[in-house]
Amino acid sequence: MALSLARPHRVDVGIATVSLVSGLALWALGLHTQPGRAIGGTWALIPLAVLACLELVRRTAPRVALTVGTLALVADQFTEGNLASIMMFTDIVYAAVLYGKPAAARRIPVTTGLITVAVTVGFLAWFRNPEAILVGVVTGIVSFGPATTGVLVRNHREAAEAARLRAEQTALLAEMDRVQAVTAERARMARELHDMVANHLSAIAIHSTAALSLDDPRTSADALAVIRENSVEGLAEMRRLIGILRDDSGDLEPAAAPTLDGLAALVATARTNGLDVTLDDARAPRGPKLPAPVELAAYRIVQESLTNALKHASPGRVTVALAQEPRALRVRVSSPYGGPSGPRAPGSGAGLVGMRERTELLGGAFEAGPENSPDGKVWIVLATLPVDPADEGAKE
Repeated sequence: MALSLARPHRVDVGIATVSLVSGLALWALGLHTQPGRAIGGTWALIPLAVLACLELVRRTAPRVALTVGTLALVADQFTEGNLASIMMFTDIVYAAVLYGKPAAARRIPVTTGLITVAVTVGFLAWFRNPEAILVGVVTGIVSFGPATTGVLVRNHREAAEAARLRAEQTALLAEMDRVQAVTAERARMARELHDMVANHLSAIAIHSTAALSLDDPRTSADALAVIRENSVEGLAEMRRLIGILRDDSGDLEPAAAPTLDGLAALVATARTNGLDVTLDDARAPRGPKLPAPVELAAYRIVQESLTNALKHASPGRVTVALAQEPRALRVRVSSPYGGPSGPRAPGSGAGLVGMRERTELLGGAFEAGPENSPDGKVWIVLATLPVDPADEGAKE
């Protein structure tokens, strides 16, 4: 065993200094714990000085301090003794449990307890006098008492540290949840903003391009009428969305989420914008009510598909088909693909990403891509949205 070279803690320096000065004062006054011993004089100062030095390493080298301190206390029993030496030894036992390794913290209380019992039984058998029990009591106070006190304090500190770590972990998890919630809300608002405004802006871009490309007053007037209608509707939706985002008083009531009942109006608007659209709704007229998240996702998928058809489809018929399966709603939108087309609006690809996200949030399946048909090449958007109550995702 080697003593630690670390600088003693200032508290340990204070304990050692006060204990040494107190022990010297007791010795000078002639106050001893065991007067009349054969070894008297200044011999009691040697264990006192050794224990005072060990107090300096009670925190940095508790095992060494306890081993050497035990030997010093035994040596002190052959002198006239000093109360300060006994008090320093009890502190060293306490520090060995508090600052020592976990194994030592578990072993020292058991060892001191066994020593206390052995001393009590031994002296009782030797002196055959009940007063010998007092020797065991003193031994327990000097050794077992500080050891158990150290165990209690150490357990309290470990419990406090564990509670602090749990609090930090809880705070970290709460921050992660907050970041995830903010990210999910931003993604949701991005989808809503794209779905609500992209259709109107696409119509404006296409009809303005047509008005600039064709030198026909009637065509230009029709295009301007469509542009005005879409710009007014898009501006109103933008103002409503911004008002909801900026208002935190709760005075604004949220607008009702669109449902499949509004598909007819959506198709009519697409026809006004120049698409040849057919709606084929094969659902039962009095079928079960679909969950709100499913209806919203289906409406937005049809809306975005019509927007993409307006921007990218070739001339021809666009078909919107809805089919109610036992546990799913099937949405299929087909539009002409390839060949000559009219003016187009630029796209970013966010529409397909948004449709796929909406479908996956509900646990459904989404496909989009070209397909050959008897009428030529078409672009297919196919979404299968679960409607079984156990599968409702209500994550919008």
